[in-house]
Amino acid sequence: MSKVVTFGEVLMRLSPSDSKMLRQSREMEFFFGGTEMNVAASLAIMGCEVRHITNVSDCFIGEAAIATMKSYGIDTQFVNRTEHPIGLYFLEVGSAMRASRISYNRLNGSFANIQPRQVDWEKALEGAEYFHWTGISPGISEGAYETLKQGLQLAYSKGIEITADPAYRSNLWKYGKEGFAVLKELISYSTIFIGGVNEINEILGTSFGYDKDSFIKAAETLMKEIPSIKKVFDKTRIGVTASNQATQGRALVNGKYFETESLEVNPVVDRIGTGDAFAAGLIYGLINFDDEKALKFANAACAIKHTILGDVNLSSANDILEVMNGNSGGRIKR
Repeated sequence: MSKVVTFGEVLMRLSPSDSKMLRQSREMEFFFGGTEMNVAASLAIMGCEVRHITNVSDCFIGEAAIATMKSYGIDTQFVNRTEHPIGLYFLEVGSAMRASRISYNRLNGSFANIQPRQVDWEKALEGAEYFHWTGISPGISEGAYETLKQGLQLAYSKGIEITADPAYRSNLWKYGKEGFAVLKELISYSTIFIGGVNEINEILGTSFGYDKDSFIKAAETLMKEIPSIKKVFDKTRIGVTASNQATQGRALVNGKYFETESLEVNPVVDRIGTGDAFAAGLIYGLINFDDEKALKFANAACAIKHTILGDVNLSSANDILEVMNGNSGGRIKR
């Protein structure tokens, strides 16, 4: 029941059903999600004590978002309600060779208007063992950046393990800050890096390749440039089509490289939230297992999320352990 704190936007997802294009549909399904909230929900479902910090709209939509978070078991006492609308995104789910498409409406939403004065970080971090953030949050607005920075500085001073998923999104960062410089700054308050060569190259301005040796060199360079980072965990994906994916994890910890086997998912039900499932699985694994088993658990969590509709991995820890241990045949449980 370790306490994990997450910080980030809650979004409403609107999507035509049955992999239809928007122009084909007259109705849409909706889900509440958001990268960091997805991590919080998955961890809560697996039995961790989780607190999420965010803003939502002060209306029936915000009420529904809070009710959804509570239904997962997330502590919502630090969810603020404001006059601004909740962020939205629209998703067309792809199939076979047709890619999925996403359009966001978030830059003037409730989370984009968050300010440091709205979060009592001393109370919010009370009892926390892990604090998780992603690079999406500081890209949304200067207020979100300043609020997150304040929380990270305090968490780091308290010796809390801080997991950083840099998740650079080029369609954000509209308020005058240089994204990669901000991410490098915030990662300097973090202890565990969830990302690979792409993210390291972007943040450090390097040009490492993607093979094993290049990943090791990239991770070593990151830890040398940003000494607060002690562990690097990466999720790699092999996409044959939108409906056929394979996932694999690799890591560098204390100079030791290790990787998982590849797990194939065919057919894919929903790719949204699979990276969040990996992050949640990793945090759960680090709390309960050694580093190598934590990586295997994270990869299994990522794989099984591909089979679940919606933003959140609804699998229990036991479900994920079964996949991790090779029970991936999908036999009916009676």
